[in-house]
Amino acid sequence: MITIRRAIDRGHANYGWLNSDYTFSFANYYDPNYLGFSSLRVINEDRVSGGAGFATHGHRDMEIITYVLSGSLEHKDSMGNVSVIKAGEVQLMSAGTGIFHSEYNHSPTAPVHFLQIWLSPATRGLPPSYQQHNFGLAKNLGKLHLLAAPDGRDGALTVHQDVNLLAGVFQAGDRLSLPLLPQRHTWFQVARGDLTLNDLSLHGGDGAAITEETNLVISATNDAEILLFDLP
Repeated sequence: MITIRRAIDRGHANYGWLNSDYTFSFANYYDPNYLGFSSLRVINEDRVSGGAGFATHGHRDMEIITYVLSGSLEHKDSMGNVSVIKAGEVQLMSAGTGIFHSEYNHSPTAPVHFLQIWLSPATRGLPPSYQQHNFGLAKNLGKLHLLAAPDGRDGALTVHQDVNLLAGVFQAGDRLSLPLLPQRHTWFQVARGDLTLNDLSLHGGDGAAITEETNLVISATNDAEILLFDLP
């Protein structure tokens, strides 16, 4: 079964410097039908104006993934990490027992566009940690690449949950068949572009909850970028 979550139906907030779309309930947006999906709690599509950002604030017991689509994001945290996350890079911050951080648009003028993803950890009270990597998705088109996994295999970031996060960049005409385990759950997110998923049309910002399916067929009708969460 595939249940589509259309981009237009997401929650929305515009603070001037920040324009956000919420796939699941977040902040002042609440939808009892979209409180999360398995261990996936948040997919926020954020656009931050030049020079603006999130002042220092805290998190705990959450796996937080930042996936930059365009522009660059400046990160500082209480562990001493200072970095710039550029388009094509992925950051994973395990908040664990507690971490404080800030995130600002690195450019004073150009906007930054990114996805903020939260996963609940399998174990609470872990030491906080930070990881960042460029997987070169734009140089390896038409494939899904493993970005995060509980065992950090094949160079993936290590996430403290039974979750495999994959992503890929596709050109118009690319087609991919992907087998699924029927006892698992899958969330499919279109970061940008247009495609069909088992003959269902999806567009940028759309998501899909997938259960009891054994195979997915992804066909890009235009250039597209996708994320796929394999969940317990």
